Amino acid sequence: MLVAGKKVLVALGGNAIKPAIGKGSYEEQMMNIAKACDSIVRLIEIGCKVAITHGNGPQIGDLLIQQEESAWKIPPQPIDVCGAMTQGQIGYMLQNIIQNKLKSLNLNISVVTIITRVLVDKNDPAFKNPCKPIGPFYDYETAMRYEKEKGYYIRKVLPTGDKPYRRVVPSPDPIAIVEGEIIKRLMDEGVITIASGGGGIPVVEENGKLIGVEAVIDKDLAGERMAEAIGANVFIIITDIDKVKLNFGKQNEKDIDVMTIEEAEQYLQEGHFLPGSMEPKVKSCIRFIRAGGEKAIITSLDKAMLAIEGKAGTLIVP
Repeated sequence: MLVAGKKVLVALGGNAIKPAIGKGSYEEQMMNIAKACDSIVRLIEIGCKVAITHGNGPQIGDLLIQQEESAWKIPPQPIDVCGAMTQGQIGYMLQNIIQNKLKSLNLNISVVTIITRVLVDKNDPAFKNPCKPIGPFYDYETAMRYEKEKGYYIRKVLPTGDKPYRRVVPSPDPIAIVEGEIIKRLMDEGVITIASGGGGIPVVEENGKLIGVEAVIDKDLAGERMAEAIGANVFIIITDIDKVKLNFGKQNEKDIDVMTIEEAEQYLQEGHFLPGSMEPKVKSCIRFIRAGGEKAIITSLDKAMLAIEGKAGTLIVP
């Protein structure tokens, strides 16, 4: 159970906001965000200092499709700009719902969204090996057609199912949160801060200037950098499955209730976690604990409240 005074970073997955099933309408996404915000507000109620980050894979993928389909009329924007746009989109929805829930509890606490840049290495090998899934899921025929017609990099990201394929883009490793200091200052002053959305806007340093690049940073790895920047005690990752699995998608699939970082590293080496999916989540938890964090939790949206109480999810400890 979390106690008052703890600094908690909650990382809300883009797929938890917009699951593969459903149309992904504004109303559906607001409903899913409202469910997540119940758990977030509960943390605030018990006296935790809370910061929030979120994914944007489905949202930025959809936005890029809109950009491409209207390119004949309006010049399309690059991926980093679309990342900034979805930061504002999802940040606004989170900010509004959290603020309203706090007001209903007579809690006068400010909530802000910060458009956040994240520094990456321009020579990161990820730029030559796209692996981060974005946008909708495709069947084989559609995936192959888009690969040929649109020049997409396509990968199979699910072991089974009718639509296991998604578009993938470069996902460089985050180095630092550019706005980290101001995020920490706001959090220390009691402001609920939403930042580093979608993994942040990837920027590289060239001749003393920060330049945006076409990539999507994994939100959990960037979230871990944000957790370090704010001095978080607890890191909670909310995704679309209730627990981390061994042998995911196989007949001998097994839930993990608790694992040490040594066990987590062993499971990573054994290949239990899918790249671009559960792998970066587990990696980010390992980094967080090694950087001094007390514990990390991975769970689903519907089990978030129980996980906060120590009754669900996967707990990662030193």
